[in-house]
Order: sequence, then structure tokens, then C-alpha cells
Amino acid sequence: MAAAASYTEDDIKSLDWREHIRLRPGMYIGKLGDGSSPEDGIYILLKEAMDNSVDEFVMGHGKEITIDIDAEGRVEVRDYGRGIPLGKLMDCAAKINTGAKYDSEAFKKSVGLNGVGIKAVNALSEFFEIQAWREGKTKAIEFSKGEVVEEMVKPKADGSEPGTRLAFDVDRSVFPKRTNYRAPFVEKMCRYYSYLNPGLALVFNGKKFKSRNGLLDLLKEEMDEAPLYDPIHLNGNDIDVAFTHGPGSSEDYYSFVNGQNTTQGGTHLAAFREAMVKVIREFFKKNYDPSDIRAGLTGAISVRIEEPVFESQTKTKLGSATVSPDGETVRTFIGSFLKEELDNFLHKHPPVAEAMHKRILAAEKERKELSGVKKLARDRARQTKVHNKKLRDCRAHLNTKHKRREDTTVFLTEGDSASGSITKCRDVETQAVFSLRGKPLNTFSLTKKVVYENEEFALLQAALGIEDDIESLRFNRVVIATDADVDGMHIRLLLLTFFLQFFPELIREGHLYILQTPLFRVRNKKKTIYCYDDDEREAAMTELGRNPEITRFKGLGEISPDEFKFMIGKDIRLDPVQMEEGKGLKEMLTFYMGKNTPDRQGFIIDNLRDDVDSAEV
Repeated sequence: MAAAASYTEDDIKSLDWREHIRLRPGMYIGKLGDGSSPEDGIYILLKEAMDNSVDEFVMGHGKEITIDIDAEGRVEVRDYGRGIPLGKLMDCAAKINTGAKYDSEAFKKSVGLNGVGIKAVNALSEFFEIQAWREGKTKAIEFSKGEVVEEMVKPKADGSEPGTRLAFDVDRSVFPKRTNYRAPFVEKMCRYYSYLNPGLALVFNGKKFKSRNGLLDLLKEEMDEAPLYDPIHLNGNDIDVAFTHGPGSSEDYYSFVNGQNTTQGGTHLAAFREAMVKVIREFFKKNYDPSDIRAGLTGAISVRIEEPVFESQTKTKLGSATVSPDGETVRTFIGSFLKEELDNFLHKHPPVAEAMHKRILAAEKERKELSGVKKLARDRARQTKVHNKKLRDCRAHLNTKHKRREDTTVFLTEGDSASGSITKCRDVETQAVFSLRGKPLNTFSLTKKVVYENEEFALLQAALGIEDDIESLRFNRVVIATDADVDGMHIRLLLLTFFLQFFPELIREGHLYILQTPLFRVRNKKKTIYCYDDDEREAAMTELGRNPEITRFKGLGEISPDEFKFMIGKDIRLDPVQMEEGKGLKEMLTFYMGKNTPDRQGFIIDNLRDDVDSAEV
């Protein structure tokens, strides 16, 4: 019998703040992605660097923040507030639980109350520098991975404007080597900061973001269809809401707590949705279905509460039940505000109330027309589930309490050959496969009724669990896995059109992806390298030396299960499908998927590259 492992005082270790952050970075910044997703941790680091500057503006100091990010990914954030007291520069950058927000009444409704933010940036950066200007003097300290590299011992005279500067370059030994910031994500952060702080100018790489009307500007920018009535804007102490109805059927929300974009909502958003239904029912004196009241609703809500409790360190979902130490609940606070302000607004603006009422009645009519079709679709899906093999399901699902629910993935493939290869090598616990039969229906400009009557999409919706909405989504990642040829691209476009039109929340909440598949296999007798572009192929050829065997993949069906195991395993490459709100989505779909063939033909002819002329024949 083996001896029991010893357990002594030597086994108990206390990590300092640097070691703990570097050992468990996910606890502080979430995903260690390469920057290709807005949820990746590098954007949390950038936000932490910006939050203190925004708080200075909230307190009435400094009206501009500059953010510069160079091609290599080095970040510099400079504000023109009061500047960190020079004697406390080291404490703010390298002493955990140190900040100005613990005892200050002014900062009680700020997000960064844990005193960890800047320290996390410091610990996870290869280079980090903090500098402050105050009362005609300046002081700076440089760090690497949380350790001091150089410190300005005594402040120096400097006539620059007061304020604080943070500069950092993330540590590529913690993050993927190709990690870098994507400009559209940073621009969106700046836009949102400007909406929440009217009058604040944010200048990112020379581009200025400034809002006069706050959440009204947000709705104007984000909505891709004309609203049915001018957005309603209601403002009170520690609460700001704006909303309107559009002709679409989905609900779209933008929620914030103390300036933090809570992308996953939380108690404040749930309270807002509930209060909207209650107030509108009472105003129209009819017990309308909640889905009819909220169909086509686009809303933004921003609240400020004391000591917010979030469900994760990255603060994307509010978990707080109360808004202040006296015990007032989030639900009561938001419900009382809307009961008074929205009811008053609707009484004072009859045309708006009438437009809202018409939209609710139209949604009610559409829902009743669809109910029978949905029932038929569900019955058909149940009847055919036993007989068809379109879905090879997995054991874990997102809408359960399974410990691996976040790892669940379904691959949408074209044809049986690709489906078969993936099915043979997948992780049966968390990976499912749905096989498409040829090219799906082009759903552009079609009604929900027509789409629900389509067997392929009815089965797909049933497989994903999104027949009614995405609350019951069965897989965390929905991955479009089609060939990288013309037919594969067409199928990809048809699926994207379907999801964009009828389930945009799937994209907004980061569930839809495109599977990257290698274009080449380069190998010799000792090693095989899969390459996703020409540059990677050239590098692989150099690495493997003379005369390696090079195979050009034409389709997923010709990739063996053993090779697929590599492509969908821990080294899987996924491109998240992202929707830049308000950027002409309807016009874009009309151009690419609508019946405007001459316009599209002209575009293709004008932009066609003729590589034959330059090739050696």
C-alpha cells in the first residue's frame, strides 16, 4: 500500500498579489483570448486603465481622455483630471486594495471598488508605466510583470496639464503571441463611454467620440431600422432610460451599471423588462402578453448603485438585489421610477402612446398566427427526431447544470462526408453535429411564418432549442463549418442571413462562430503542420526543411477524422461572428441577399481581381 502524502506547513503557500494575478488571470480578466472577441481579457485591461479617468470626469475634473494604441499593441491612456497624488503613485499601481474609492462618498457609485484594476494591468503587462502630473510636478514609475524596473525617486518640475498617464504592453507569455487590439472594439468602448458621460471627449488614435444626448444618441447609433416613434428618454436620480419600438420582432437592450456595460444583463435589466410590462398593461388597461409588449423593443438603461455585486470579476452581469445600504431593491427602485415617469409621459404624449399600442396589437396578431405554425414545427421535429440523423447530439447542454455546459459546441456542416468525419472524432460529451442537406432557404425578406414552415430550419431551431427565443439555447457555441469554396461560402451566407434576421441575439451574445479550417498540410516523416494561409505554409516549409509534402485541402469531406481531431480540439480556431450595430444591416442584407442582381453584378465586376494576367502560365 502506497504511503499517504505528507501534509505539512511547507505545503501552505501565500502568494503575493502579482503571483496570484499571474497564476489565476482568468479570475480577474476573464478569457485570455487574442483580441479577436470583445470579451477577451485585453479589453478588460484597457477598460480598467480608462475607468479611473472616466471617474475623474464624473467628479467634474477633466473633459478629455486620449487613448493611443500602436501597431504592436502598446497602449497609452492620458486624462486631464487632478492627477494621482504623487506620494501615492506606488500604492495605486502596486499595492492591492488601495484606491481613493473606499471611504470617499464621491466614489461610492463607481465600478472599480475592489482596488484590483490597475494592479491587474500591471501584473499582466511586460511593460507598465504610471505617471501623474500635479501642482506643477510629475512622477513616474516603470514596472515589468508587477516588479519595479525604474522609479523616479523625487518628483520633477513639469508644467504639463495635471492628470494621469498609464502605458502598458501585455505580457505575451500570458496571452497568445498574436494578441492585439481590434480598432472596432475599442471604438465601441469609447462610444459607450461617451453615451454614458455626455460632454466627455474620448480621442482614440486621433478619432474623437463625444455625445450630447447620452442614451438617445446610443439608440440612434445602434438601431438599424427606423423607430416607430421618437425614443422616450426618462432621467432621474441614479437612473437613465431610453427606449422605442421598431418594426422587427426581437428585443434589444443595452444595460449599464455605474458606467459598466453589463453585456449579460442582470437584476437591473430583468427589473426594467418586468416594469415595462406592468406599466404598459396598467396604462392601456389590458393584460397584454409580455412578449407582445416587448416585441421590437430597443432599450437602454443605466443605473448607479452603491456597492454593486456582479456575478463575475469582469462585471458583465449584475447580481445585486439592492441599490443602497438601506435595503431598497433594484426591482422596487426601477419599478417605482417607470410607474411614475413612463405613465406620466404616455399621458402627456398621446401620439406616442397610440404608436406603441398599434405595435403591441400587431405583435399580438403575429404571435397568434405563428402559434399554430410553431406547434406544427415542434410536432414535426419530435416525430422526425427518431428517424433522421441530422443531429448527432452530445451529453452536456448549455441550458442544464452540467459542469461542462460552457464548453458545449454544435457544428453546422454541409453534407454527410464532413459530418461523418467530425462525428467520428468529436468529444461526445460537449460537441454535437448538425448536418445540412444542401443549400438552405434564403430567408431574406421572408416572414417568420414561412421560415417556421421550412422543414430544415424547423429542425435546426429545434436542435438549437431556440424555437421561441434563445433563453433555452442548448449549445454555448454554434459553429458554421462549411467548405472554403464558393458553395460553402454561399451556405455560410444563407445561415448568417437566417440568424441575423430572426435570432440576432445569438450573435449579440457571442454564440455564433465560423470554423477556420486549414488550407494546407505540410509534413515530412517526423512532423505534420496544418497551415491556415500562405504565410503559415511558407513558415512550415522553412521549419521542415527540404522537400516537404504539401497538400492543398479542397473541402472538409476529404479531411480524415484523425486530422479533424486536431482542428476541433484544443487548438481549434474560431472566428466569432460580430455585428456592428447600426451600420446598415438591412441595407447590407438587401445588397447581398436581395433581388438586386444588376447592382450586385456591377459590384462584382468592378471589384473582381484578375490574377490570371499576373500569373506565370
